Amino acid sequence: MQSIKAVDLQAQYHAIQSEIDEAVARVLSSGQYLLGAETGKFEAEFSTYSGVAYAAAVGSGTDAIQLALRACEIGPGDEVITIAHTAVACIAAIELSGASPVLVDIDPRSFTIDPEKIEAAVGPRTRAILPVHLYGCPADLEPILDIAQRRNLRVIEDCSQAHGARYHGRPVGSLGHLAAFSFYPTKNLGAMGDGGAVLTNDARLDERVRKLRQYGWRERNCSDIRGVNSRMDEIQAAVLRVKLRHLEEWTERRRALAALYSNGLAGCGVVLPTEPAGSRHVYHQYVIRHTQRDELRSHLAAQGIQTQVHYPVPVHLQSAYRDLPLPPGGLPASECAAREVLSLPMRPEMSAADLAAVCEEISAFSSRQALPPNGLIPV
Repeated sequence: MQSIKAVDLQAQYHAIQSEIDEAVARVLSSGQYLLGAETGKFEAEFSTYSGVAYAAAVGSGTDAIQLALRACEIGPGDEVITIAHTAVACIAAIELSGASPVLVDIDPRSFTIDPEKIEAAVGPRTRAILPVHLYGCPADLEPILDIAQRRNLRVIEDCSQAHGARYHGRPVGSLGHLAAFSFYPTKNLGAMGDGGAVLTNDARLDERVRKLRQYGWRERNCSDIRGVNSRMDEIQAAVLRVKLRHLEEWTERRRALAALYSNGLAGCGVVLPTEPAGSRHVYHQYVIRHTQRDELRSHLAAQGIQTQVHYPVPVHLQSAYRDLPLPPGGLPASECAAREVLSLPMRPEMSAADLAAVCEEISAFSSRQALPPNGLIPV
């Protein structure tokens, strides 16, 4: 039986093993393991790549969102608008800042926040909008930024799945007031452990993030503000510097694989991901939709093909968050997506032959199902 992995971190390591090993050895020999030269160089290189003035490396993507909010002095009594069809880390980060999440629905084609739903959710306590560039697809930022300007709100981009994505020619993370990135190992730019970064073009906000990530220190043992411990270690920074050099190559490979998927799955009775006009999708995940998602997933698993579901339960339906307020009419697009989305194997090291095998099995499954007259599942 074939075995096609959804994730294969070892394959990426082996492809650049000598570079990674050299970088790690350099850190171990230096004797400096936190917020040292490697971190400073990575911050400079990643900010340049992302088209912003400043990047502050932190301990995780969750911390990055929390510290971005706190840098804006957003906390208890404040509200932040975001989505429920995302990793629960987004909601946890908002609550860690002391603020309250306000959920709105998604665009069912892009899976990102629906700008048309935001205005009605803005209230007297709203301080920020947190658009999530989900699966590598940029959210529609132009109307979001317009709302934020008119209503005096901060926009904090969650770019944790969108390293290298672009919106109207500009890198994601460079358009809002701040941006949060995760470098969790499975990300398009992933460390070998946890890591994150907060990006901004505002020197004052960057200074606050840098204080917040280390106890609010102006200098060692002298706290100007109340901070936390959220420091990137030097090994992760060194690994990320190596991987950043390969990111564009990996991104183009992901986009090429996505094109092969879209061509191979045309007419197979699944809804394919879209790339909004003017955007560069980086396909952190290649996500299809099918009304019989669970049956399709079981079929693929029986053929040795691993898949994932991002995300099976919207945040507002999880037991920890059932008390979150919902807009009138609820979040139907989010709930429908959770029932239908399926993430297919997607990694730069994936072969065209493996991808063709995935398409063949999806076609075989779909040919046995009763499809709507137009051969597509309505969204």
